[in-house]
Amino acid sequence: MKEHTAIVTGASSGIGEAFARRLHREGYRLVLVARRTDRLESLARELAPAEALGADLALDGEIERVAVRIAAEPGPALLVNNAGFGAPGRFWETDARTLDRMHRLHVLCVQRLTRAALEKMVPAGRGGVINVASISGCFHVPGAVAYGATKAWIIHFTAGLHLELRGIGSPVRVQALCPGFTRSGFHEAAGMVAAAIPRPLWMTAEEVVDASLRALGRNHAVVFPGWTYRMTAALGRVLPRFLTDAALLAYSRRTNTRDR
Repeated sequence: MKEHTAIVTGASSGIGEAFARRLHREGYRLVLVARRTDRLESLARELAPAEALGADLALDGEIERVAVRIAAEPGPALLVNNAGFGAPGRFWETDARTLDRMHRLHVLCVQRLTRAALEKMVPAGRGGVINVASISGCFHVPGAVAYGATKAWIIHFTAGLHLELRGIGSPVRVQALCPGFTRSGFHEAAGMVAAAIPRPLWMTAEEVVDASLRALGRNHAVVFPGWTYRMTAALGRVLPRFLTDAALLAYSRRTNTRDR
């Protein structure tokens, strides 16, 4: 795979960094994208000859700059749209600019970069796109309403693309990766109380990446790493809404710092 390129956004920490390290070991040439350029450049040096591309993907101009970089790549083999953040709190109390940034990052950026990659991959007949969503996208989560809605969009968008590609017989693969609680620094950065989450529910970023890449090889469109989250997603599809709503209300009161 040494002649193949993987582009990873949100690569400076957490799941994105785990993807970068794993793909480097597998021989991909890396283009690493993140807002925190100091950490990004340090990682790129460690995973040389990786390219560090600093960009704030919540800004339209920066999204377009990375899309142009993807379009310039002669043979992109994999795009991992991992960049993201949470904005916990009641919707009407959350800063409006923060909500706008989150929607640009989770929706407009994923849409634009995915299109830039598929425009090269589909005619070439090879490649894949992993869009990092969340188990939250399967539920209505008080205290994270907008976050869950953006992740639900990623799931539906990616699953639809999977069907479009199957419809034309394309070997290009797309995946919505839907992790649960992952030891990546994400939840702490979002202001959540990590200690309130039972230890068995946590996965490592490396475990999430392993599950994602195994499932990509099997062309699974929507992936829930770990049996706990596969069961959770399955129960969410069959249980009455009032039961899942009651459970999620209890969960939000324990983990959202604004309710404490």
